[in-house]
Amino acid sequence: MDFLRPLTWEDALAAKAGQPAARPVHGGTDVMVEINFDLDRPEALLDLTGVRALAEWDMVDGRLRVGAGVPYARLITELGGRLPGLAQASRTVGSPQIRNRGTVGGNLGAASPAGDAHPPLLAGDAVVEVESAARGVRMIPAARFFTGVKRNALAPDELIRAFWTAPASGPQYFSKVGTRNAMVIAVCSFALALHPGECRVGTGLGSAAPTPRRAAEAEAFIAQELDWEGRAALAESAKRRFGELVREAASPIDDVRGTGDYRGHALSVMARRTLTWAWDDYRAGTAGREVS
Repeated sequence: MDFLRPLTWEDALAAKAGQPAARPVHGGTDVMVEINFDLDRPEALLDLTGVRALAEWDMVDGRLRVGAGVPYARLITELGGRLPGLAQASRTVGSPQIRNRGTVGGNLGAASPAGDAHPPLLAGDAVVEVESAARGVRMIPAARFFTGVKRNALAPDELIRAFWTAPASGPQYFSKVGTRNAMVIAVCSFALALHPGECRVGTGLGSAAPTPRRAAEAEAFIAQELDWEGRAALAESAKRRFGELVREAASPIDDVRGTGDYRGHALSVMARRTLTWAWDDYRAGTAGREVS
């Protein structure tokens, strides 16, 4: 197995172009587990930890551009107030050691249906910036990035450089069900983001279908039910219908972590709860919560 360790982004793109089958690795929290258990044996590893540009984030024209190598721990401490939903999801990822190494870029590359970062990225309308040496930069909306179980829209010679998303303009929440309280793969997960300026709601479902996905009908329904200007209380019937529509958007399977029926029920409960929390925050005038 070859081991490639570029020190610049340009060298990384050149290495990937020269060996398209090389597996990118940054934190290694997914890749090295697969190698250690002999589930995968790539012909080469492309170590991106030396590319400093990947570990940077910035505000560009009012949007956050977060490098693919920014670890979960920094997302929590540095961006918790601007991306509270993603910060909440980041807190559920593994142990502190994993959060210090693992990255959203790696989560996107693995494209697991259970990836914890995926639902808040979907709810927040994130866009994934990818690049190849031959064709330059492509911007892929998160909703179109996942193409199948552990498959994504990357071409063989492309690497993930960053993701883009607007800072939270309203409350955001992430909820997750697991077989225990910590260090566990999601049985299912759900993210919700209110976008008051557009009178719109974003959602993201995890571990509930072959790919992470949004609940479009649920989003459209509840956006019409919410009293964006008057901030009146939301009827319980609207919350229940929202939960039902979220459940209908999923196509979960039975596996060792849970049944499809359980996942569907849990999603409807999480949808109602996160909507209640978010709407209560909005009515109280809270734009978003910093995760501490």
